Amino acid sequence: MSLLVHLLVSALLLMLVAYLVPGIHIAGFGHALLAALVLGIVNTLVRPILILITLPITVLTLGLFLIVVNALMLLLTGALVPGFHISSFGTALVAGLLLGVFNLLASVLTHRSGR
Repeated sequence: MSLLVHLLVSALLLMLVAYLVPGIHIAGFGHALLAALVLGIVNTLVRPILILITLPITVLTLGLFLIVVNALMLLLTGALVPGFHISSFGTALVAGLLLGVFNLLASVLTHRSGR
């Protein structure tokens, strides 16, 4: 059940980010659900490999390069999901930052309400 809730929250957050950041287009909530699912799969399968490959530059930048990795994961999701489009790398960078902050806030809110 919590996986389904997490998927729904992620889809809503993607819709919010698409509303706030120009250059992101989501055709509808169904496409947002599919994008959230694909983003979760991409983050589970591809992101750890990319983090391992880019470990030296991540250490040199004190972890800031992970923002670039997050943007690349969003771009990959945009390339895989029809109805979800990101226009540029800069747009993906801003969207990745916002999505990270919103996910953190959602996580804090859900853990507090569960007590």
